[in-house]
Amino acid sequence: MAAPTRQNDTAITRWTPAAELDRISQELSRLWDEQWSLSATAGRDGFIPLADLEETDDTYVLDVELPGVKKKEINVETDGRRIVVSGERKDDKRSGRLRRRTRSWGEFRYEVILPEEVDEEHVEATMSDGVLHLRVPKHTAGTQRRRIEIK
Repeated sequence: MAAPTRQNDTAITRWTPAAELDRISQELSRLWDEQWSLSATAGRDGFIPLADLEETDDTYVLDVELPGVKKKEINVETDGRRIVVSGERKDDKRSGRLRRRTRSWGEFRYEVILPEEVDEEHVEATMSDGVLHLRVPKHTAGTQRRRIEIK
């Protein structure tokens, strides 16, 4: 019985399970690196804020928790399918000795790539009770990077 073959763009080649597993492993490694590359922002002097992303028929709704961060210290950008929320939560000035720290401070960055492009001209951003609320309408036409003003 002949081994199964697999067709690529130029010719038919012999399919080998080991080569396929190696390719899948490399792809998973690349995806893992992309997903967790934001952790370089996090750490001692930074963090990744908590967020929820909801999809409706015509809109994505993104809620990012940023308690203690002023609107002017937050930057929101869109670029095609990508939404980036970044900025800085400043450390509190203290006069006493800090015995314990569990709150995050420093630079932050939250980035998400949506399944489809968005209508960047109609993105709405509001801030209430320490939560940044983004309403991002879906769109299929070509787009370009745009800074979003928080109201």
